[in-house]
Amino acid sequence: MKFAWYWSKGPKIGVVVESEVVPLEDAFLSGDLEAVFGQDQALGRDFTFWDSWHPMEYPSLLELATKPVQTSQLQLFPAEREIKALPPLVGFSAFRDFYAFEAHVKNARKKRGLEMIPEWYDAPVFYFSNTACIVGDGAEIKKPAETRELDYELEWAVVIGHEGGDIAVADADSYIQGFTILNDWSMRDVQRHEMRVGLGPAKGKDFATSVGPYLVTPDELEDRVLSDRSRGKRYDLEMAVFVNGVQRGGGNTRDMNWTFAELIAAASRNTILKPGDLIGSGTVGTGCITEFTDGIWPWLEVGDSVRLEVERLGVLENRIV
Repeated sequence: MKFAWYWSKGPKIGVVVESEVVPLEDAFLSGDLEAVFGQDQALGRDFTFWDSWHPMEYPSLLELATKPVQTSQLQLFPAEREIKALPPLVGFSAFRDFYAFEAHVKNARKKRGLEMIPEWYDAPVFYFSNTACIVGDGAEIKKPAETRELDYELEWAVVIGHEGGDIAVADADSYIQGFTILNDWSMRDVQRHEMRVGLGPAKGKDFATSVGPYLVTPDELEDRVLSDRSRGKRYDLEMAVFVNGVQRGGGNTRDMNWTFAELIAAASRNTILKPGDLIGSGTVGTGCITEFTDGIWPWLEVGDSVRLEVERLGVLENRIV
């Protein structure tokens, strides 16, 4: 299934069916669940997930599911029109962004005249970012006045579906509620300056993160799982980034050196992951300006449109203002 948020007197949950969004509440009230969800066996777990963090004003999905069947007509509307500027979830519990693509790390370090750091191969590494800065597809990204080196980052991400701590790699894929696209916007000049102190990134990224347009459940991607599952599932999905319609980079999700199962296991060590936690992959190789030799691609300016595409997950597009 593909989940999305839309706005109707507050944020609401919808299910994407082809090119339309079905309001989840209407689906329950109409009793027409089979028409919307088919025979999806994961729906029971989805109830638990949504109820664990939905906004207080939104009715309990478990409560809706037990209401008497009514005959109200399902209200459908075009997904592309209605979910703009809303991330696929509202109220992420936490946001950890990892560094899982070796090519990105190597390219960025080589540009700075540095060798690949051997400690990167010891364990996955992440930084915490600000959930209050998360926006959705179609949202405008305000260019901070202090930067001349505004950059995008082509990533994908998972959202945690249920609580767990010290999660084993072998069990970690079962904690994934869904997948989405992520753009970790960055001020490279600010980031470079502050990290000389030995801490961060911090303010260099603390202004915007785009996520969306959907939350795609794992069953939608099962046919793109690679055969080697020894370290958790790995996926074969094409990724690409465009600026003003011109492709600037891309790769494939299979190029992740650390799997999402390994990222989840690392993130949960000695702590608890909560439903709604967002975990980013880090940038795919060539998925940002900073990896390229100076002058090949210009830094982002006001008016630029950045479009991220990940196969099966949709398109995430934002304009700089």
